Amino acid sequence: MTDDPTTRRAGEAAAAGQPVPPGAPSEPADPEDRKIITLARSARARNGTPEGAAVRDETGRTYVATTVALDSLRLSALRTAVAMAVASGARSLEAAALVSDASDASGNGAGAPAVPSDDLAAVRDLGGPGTPVLLAGPDGRLRATITAT
Repeated sequence: MTDDPTTRRAGEAAAAGQPVPPGAPSEPADPEDRKIITLARSARARNGTPEGAAVRDETGRTYVATTVALDSLRLSALRTAVAMAVASGARSLEAAALVSDASDASGNGAGAPAVPSDDLAAVRDLGGPGTPVLLAGPDGRLRATITAT
């Protein structure tokens, strides 16, 4: 991360679940967090789905998923990514990322994707209540970071 005060304020705002100041670059400082946002964004674009998600387990392995919308099965991208981690033997999560064009005007930050409570519960169940969930738009810009409570 740069020493530019605008960039630093944007990162601090996003980490606190606050809206990022307009025009401020908003990219996580941790390259591993940038990686899971990029993976989630790429999967969403490749599959043409409303959401893309990625999670990173305790060993640094990543699991990437998109929305599942079958007649017989509906899963959000985030819940699918958590399920993939569990099915692969992950015992904990370090972080999760969700990329979506949906937004929530009720507190995740300006333009941040809405996160259903069931999705946060899945992250919390595997990662614990303090697991960060990075919320980004289709452009990959970090809009907010919340915790799985």
